[in-house]
Amino acid sequence: MKETAYWLDTAAPAVPTPPSDAGNDADVIVVGAGLTGLSCAYHLAQQGARVRVLEAHGVGWGASGRNGGMATTGLSISLSKAVARYGKERAVAMRQRYNDAIDLIEQISRDEGVDTEFRRAGLMNLAARESHVPHYQREATLITELTGHPAHFLDRDAVREEIGADRYFGGMIDPAGASVHPTKLLGALAAGALSRGALVHEHTPVTGRERTANGGHRVRTPRGEFTAPQLVVATGAYSKPPFGWLQRRFAPVGSFVIVTEPLGVDLAESLLPHRRVCSDSKELLNYFRLTEDNRLAFGGRARFLSRDVAADPKSGEILQREMVELFPQLHGVAVEYAWGGLVDISLDRMVHSGTRDGYWFSQGYTGHGVQMATYMGKILAGNVLGETDNPWAELNNPPIPGHVGWPWFVPVAGVYYAAVDRFSR
Repeated sequence: MKETAYWLDTAAPAVPTPPSDAGNDADVIVVGAGLTGLSCAYHLAQQGARVRVLEAHGVGWGASGRNGGMATTGLSISLSKAVARYGKERAVAMRQRYNDAIDLIEQISRDEGVDTEFRRAGLMNLAARESHVPHYQREATLITELTGHPAHFLDRDAVREEIGADRYFGGMIDPAGASVHPTKLLGALAAGALSRGALVHEHTPVTGRERTANGGHRVRTPRGEFTAPQLVVATGAYSKPPFGWLQRRFAPVGSFVIVTEPLGVDLAESLLPHRRVCSDSKELLNYFRLTEDNRLAFGGRARFLSRDVAADPKSGEILQREMVELFPQLHGVAVEYAWGGLVDISLDRMVHSGTRDGYWFSQGYTGHGVQMATYMGKILAGNVLGETDNPWAELNNPPIPGHVGWPWFVPVAGVYYAAVDRFSR
């Protein structure tokens, strides 16, 4: 079993080292070469900006290369909850951004001529408890009525037509949901940005930051100082000093994924005949999908106590057991990959984006980062260039109480939510 992400192992983006005579200045410095950062660089470079991307590790090393490859519709809270919190018009507009984000992935793949394995087969949310079924019935009706985009409620018999498992009591399908190979998407963004003059500096961590006399930014790295009038911080769940203000405003929660050996078409499609991307309704949810080479990618919040989420064999064992409990027909099937990464979960489970001390940022994707990171990179590029469109800029973004370093509260929350899942009906 490889303790590395299947996506990075099969399609790690390759970027050339910037030439030694390239200098150290730019119009915009972007910190982080994940989906947010590379999308921002891509869209800035399209408009002729001189962009430098500084990445502490390699392209896609963080959450952008460690996810389940699912571009899921809908906010991280239900539409009904969003309406209660923000009002109908604003909630619907926010939700539409998530659909627009999936459209953007498809557009980038097409414009750059890259097969990112984008497949719009729909998102299926599955009720893990009988008591969860009425929620999906109400939510499907509300989505259809308010957005004009149909969502389909599934009773238990309908679920059995959709999945080769008998655990779920009902659910909902949103046809706009999609799957994608995230590092092939990163490769498309990187190639597009580089071809338009952007430079990507891998293994160049930012160790310090200060404002310049003219209001610009100077960042320090082991490879020297870089200066630019504009700075974008796109470090997501891996934010840390000198961007501690961002770090204190989300919970870095471990999420883990395993990928099986190739199953063959018949076995693969006996599990998910329509190849939808799926997640269930547990607090510590499972999510899963088929890859284009007919493997099952199966993920979840396996455990909360590991400090090294990138290599945690115990979580792989937990997920394999859960996978076989759900799909007994996979007993004896080998798991070839197991890995983990961090998800940046905000207090209100909403995206947060705007400015802080003159730099631009976006974070808090709360499990929807594949599409929203890509989308928010475009939004940030527009903001840098003077556009005002940013639907999350006005949201209150307080720090998590007591969060000043290692997130001690995450294991506590994990124990609580595990108890909720165990004892709820």
